[in-house]
Amino acid sequence: MARQQERARRTRAAIVEAAAVEFARRGYAAASVNAILEGSHATKGAMYFHFESKEELARAVLAVALDRYTDSTDRWKRVDADPFQVLHGIIVELAERFASDVIVQAEFRLIVEPEFYEEVRSGGSQVWGHTAHELVLRAEAEGLLREGANPESFTRVLGAALAGQRYMLDLTTDTTELGERFEEALEVVLAAMASPSWLEQWRRDGWLDLREAAGRPASENGPKTDPDQPI
Repeated sequence: MARQQERARRTRAAIVEAAAVEFARRGYAAASVNAILEGSHATKGAMYFHFESKEELARAVLAVALDRYTDSTDRWKRVDADPFQVLHGIIVELAERFASDVIVQAEFRLIVEPEFYEEVRSGGSQVWGHTAHELVLRAEAEGLLREGANPESFTRVLGAALAGQRYMLDLTTDTTELGERFEEALEVVLAAMASPSWLEQWRRDGWLDLREAAGRPASENGPKTDPDQPI
């Protein structure tokens, strides 16, 4: 029984992964069930045992993406550091997931489809957006925001900038530049809304590599830390 359950779990996971590849590449409406079956090496009977329809399969992909966003933000919430530095770490990881995680790529493609508009209200963008807002409120309490800066505006403008950068890179180039573009968006918002003392310290110290503190291995080179770059 245990072996059968494990085989069923693996089959389901393979179908979800193959579906994510197809949704990320073609969108929901144009996605081919046959291509999903070919990619997962599953039979049609196995697929319909786990999922009654293509829509149910798409919602399974969205659920896995939501779990990944939640896991990521939960790890970052435990990092005891400057809230803007933590926000930078979240954004860098988000860019990396967009570039390499097919589940996250599929989620981004699916939520612009009419069938899944409602997912925007409860999906991954809400998970990381809520965490970002909490960090900005922390920054305000610690005196890191410029006088008169509004935390809601900060989070809203940053979210729109990141989404715009993601869409534009889809249209114009590959996603290998996404980390730099996301970092740029954050820095522009901070230039307008962070306190002068925080900006002065950032120019001196640059971005910190907090990935190990967040339970992620740091890359060999680490993130960009160029304190001479204007902000």
